Amino acid sequence: MACAATMPIDLLPAPAPAEEEVKAVEEDEEMVVEVEGEGCGGGAVVVAVADAEAEGHPYDFHVSGPRNLPPPNWKDIIRSSWKGPNYKRMVMACFIQAVYLLELDRQDQKGEEDGLAPKWWKPFKYKVTQTLVDERDGSIYGAMLEWDRSSALSDFILIRPSGAPRAVLALRGTLLQKPTMKRDLQDDLRFLVWESLKGSVRFVGALAALQLAVEKFGSANVCVAGHSLGAGFALQICKELAKQGVFVECHLFNPPSVSLAMGVRSMSEKASYLWKKVKGSLPLKEETTTLETAKAEANDKKRLRTENKWVPHLYVNNSDYICCHYNAPSCPSTSTDGSSDEQQQQRKASEIASDVVAKLFVTSKGPQKFLEAHGLQQWWSDGMELQLALYDSKLINRQLKSIYTATAIPSSTRS
Repeated sequence: MACAATMPIDLLPAPAPAEEEVKAVEEDEEMVVEVEGEGCGGGAVVVAVADAEAEGHPYDFHVSGPRNLPPPNWKDIIRSSWKGPNYKRMVMACFIQAVYLLELDRQDQKGEEDGLAPKWWKPFKYKVTQTLVDERDGSIYGAMLEWDRSSALSDFILIRPSGAPRAVLALRGTLLQKPTMKRDLQDDLRFLVWESLKGSVRFVGALAALQLAVEKFGSANVCVAGHSLGAGFALQICKELAKQGVFVECHLFNPPSVSLAMGVRSMSEKASYLWKKVKGSLPLKEETTTLETAKAEANDKKRLRTENKWVPHLYVNNSDYICCHYNAPSCPSTSTDGSSDEQQQQRKASEIASDVVAKLFVTSKGPQKFLEAHGLQQWWSDGMELQLALYDSKLINRQLKSIYTATAIPSSTRS
């Protein structure tokens, strides 16, 4: 799909206030509720099926949350649902939704008793132990959730299910609400221009929270999850730890891929590619040196991939032009053995499958309209079908290149 270069804005409006007009339209013996105004999770209008068992706020967990997602129970001690990748993906998406709602609850002056956010983590026996607050405007942009042993024991869950992390750092994307919109858009612009978020206050806060969790629980017991702009932060703070040899499980939903910096580099790469083709047709003495350099780079990359085992999980919808570039393969190289393009692609897929750098999941039956394709709700919806992309991704290679080429950074050093 051809993707237009645009600002990586999440377009996640706020929930409709209670006094806004709500109109009900009866269709085919079902009641469809249309909430006029703005909504959270990627849609300007929230449409939900209303029945006697699912009444309440449109963002209540039992209204818009996952339908067939079983909560932890004593059976998980033996056979854990957390071992399933689909279950973990859905729960990570729910935790991110909780962070969006934490900020909206703050704006509405709601707490744990009457807020919407707690309903998105309590069913999974987790609790919020820290909220990440932007000191510039007081907005909540992230939260640290930890396994709630007391809540689990109340349901006779004696131990934490296998595969369930001790702690999860969840990071939200942009909210188009006046109290936080200005700061959110500043970080959007930062990524658009430089393709980096390191200069942001939120980057420093998220990295510090992640480092503390790793020191407390160990890297194997911590996960990071983010949506859109939050996925951009999640990717970059996990990269900082990966450069130090600390690998944390990372789930990135609709990560931003469009930037001016990427466009400039793309033009430079195309010019370099054309020059190499021209130079390759000329009988230059540098051919031997170039071949030796290429072999050395390939050996270094293979060695570093063996040493570095950080494998982020990316979830992409091709109809979302903010993240679709992650699904773009690298420029095809010229074949020297006379093999066809299809044979080259199959060989490349085999190489990548045996030497995974990242897991890129692409929706096969996801939403087609942009607002829904960029929304978070699709990732916990029933009937979600994902395909693991095995071919080489140019953007993933670019994003992770610094891990393979940079030397280890002392843990006491902060970028």
